[in-house]
Amino acid sequence: MEHRITGFDNYLFKLGRHYEIYQKLGAHIAEEDGETGTYFAVWAPNAASVSVVGDFNGWNMEKNPMKPVEDSGIYDVFVPGVGKGELYKYVIETQQGERFYKADPYGNLCQVRPENASVVTNIREYHWADEDWQARKTEVHETNQPMAVYEVHLGSWKKSFDGENNGFLGYRRLAKELAEYANYMGYTHVELMGIAEHPLDASWGYQVTGYYAPTSRYGTPEDFMFFVDYMHSQGIGVILDWVPAHFPKDEHGLARFDGTPLYEHPDPKKGEHPDWGTYVFNYTRPEISNFLVANALFWLEQFHVDGLRVDAVASMLYLDYGRQEGQWTPNDEGGRENKEAVEFLKHLNSIIHHRCPGVMMIAEESTAWPKVTETAEKGGLGFTYKWNMGWMNDFLEYMKIDPYFRKFDHNKLTFSFTYAYSEKYILVLSHDEVVHMKGSMIGKMPGEPEEKFGNLRAAYGFMMAHPGKKLLFMGQDFAQIREWSEERSIDWFLLDNETAHRQLNNYYRDLLHFYREQRALYELDDNKQGFMWINGGDTERNMITFCRMTKNGKNCLLFHFNFSPVVYEGFRSGVPYPGIYTEVFNNSREEYGGMNMLNEKPIMAEPVKWDFQKHSIQYDLPAFGMVVFAFDCKPAQSKQPGRTSGNKSYGKQSVGKKGKTRGKGVPSRKTPVKNKG
Repeated sequence: MEHRITGFDNYLFKLGRHYEIYQKLGAHIAEEDGETGTYFAVWAPNAASVSVVGDFNGWNMEKNPMKPVEDSGIYDVFVPGVGKGELYKYVIETQQGERFYKADPYGNLCQVRPENASVVTNIREYHWADEDWQARKTEVHETNQPMAVYEVHLGSWKKSFDGENNGFLGYRRLAKELAEYANYMGYTHVELMGIAEHPLDASWGYQVTGYYAPTSRYGTPEDFMFFVDYMHSQGIGVILDWVPAHFPKDEHGLARFDGTPLYEHPDPKKGEHPDWGTYVFNYTRPEISNFLVANALFWLEQFHVDGLRVDAVASMLYLDYGRQEGQWTPNDEGGRENKEAVEFLKHLNSIIHHRCPGVMMIAEESTAWPKVTETAEKGGLGFTYKWNMGWMNDFLEYMKIDPYFRKFDHNKLTFSFTYAYSEKYILVLSHDEVVHMKGSMIGKMPGEPEEKFGNLRAAYGFMMAHPGKKLLFMGQDFAQIREWSEERSIDWFLLDNETAHRQLNNYYRDLLHFYREQRALYELDDNKQGFMWINGGDTERNMITFCRMTKNGKNCLLFHFNFSPVVYEGFRSGVPYPGIYTEVFNNSREEYGGMNMLNEKPIMAEPVKWDFQKHSIQYDLPAFGMVVFAFDCKPAQSKQPGRTSGNKSYGKQSVGKKGKTRGKGVPSRKTPVKNKG
């Protein structure tokens, strides 16, 4: 029988290098001596005895005792007649005589919560049809390609109103409706929160009890395979949130699995998160490292997902994360770095990049840990991308400020550019920013409703222009007013009429398509030559001007942002090269809810020095405006891309055609004010 544990399996597992251990452990439909049944295998090295129970034996632990496999700590048994759909658990009898009924750590299907037994299934029956996607995945995921991620919680993206399945839509229906919306908007990827099985809806999937099982809330493993397959057929990549940092204490899960700290570190100072009430994996034990690395490969190889966003990486890297003095033990050098976790992450990423070319590993890492996206061979952790949490925190703090006072916090707008190329970043406005009394994105914006939408248009435009890939959480692309809750659908009804929400949705859709069409916004995303300052210090007017460059110098982009309610006519700005500047995007269009203050005619740069540039142009600039001009470089006549320019013009007031100083005074917050040149 092919699933039997061999001596070589045992050797690799103890070494922590059995990357397909999930094909041996767990429940597998098999045949033995001409009889069909299910082969069960579970690792419980400190147990006194192990049995498998289920409907097939009346949940009687005496009926199907499991036998130890040599000195592996693994117990196995073949039970004839047991097939697909049968419920089962393992009964673990501890050395102290206690008995625990455990779900299968390697099981591929669980009952729908609140029930928690494992279910026999066969994930080998699905026939994939995504060969074309797989063939070009490496090219699609090059860092010089566009990447705009739609973060989704499947259970609340849309709800069913037929009263069935607790309101959850199935994977198959979700696939078609989500793909249609993602393509309409212009997203390149969806990132799914919490797909691995979890008992509590309110945990959003971050308290995992079934690491090898897609949650049954939305269907079977085959249904989820269809979801991924269909997304690929529509040209959309799929990223999963993955949680190797901690797991819950639910009795049917991994906690104290064989009566001892098995999956968790035995030292409470290393094995528990006091704030979260969860256990921490024991990265020093090869079998546990194997469990996690094989699990990552399981999702990537068996379910064809395109990347894993690794949750809570910072909590893994630091021994004192979330712990007070006396609650943690320094490493052997007296430091706070968790060396075992660091080595685990390096090993994880190295194996994945070797076995799964084109797959993305993404770190949710909120500190300044160095070289997160550098290869392990060069001393890095080996991730493909890192979430830019610093940008997110600073930028949201800036946007919350009344425009009158923003000049005092201008550095929150500009600081992220100083480290934008230190890692390969994804700019994120994720679910974490719209829960726990933080309000929605539109709710964070200051002012009356019209100003709120103006601010949000400027904010999203700035996110798209800033170096780095993009991620936005569902509902925020139409300015959902309510804070997100997993208990209800996002507020699609806001799009029913031609409201400000529909206009904002139109704007973000066009912004995404603009991003994907403009090579300047992604081609040099991890290269300083892709960025050039024009004026980063116009604090008095809440303005910022910069360029995004292309490799060949064609169709470069000049961005001017106005984070104030003041309107400027005939505004003069320095430009890096002579030639024609053509407006290609303007966030004040009427269909976006703006005042339609456009620059429709191409503008010829004049040999007028401005912002420490030899040439300049004049144009109209709307309130809360983002105007974008396309231009071609002429390197022989001017500076090379990437050099900072104009930073010494901080606070300088511009003079317009008629000699009047523009930008004086502070306008009313109620109505945009025109300042003519």
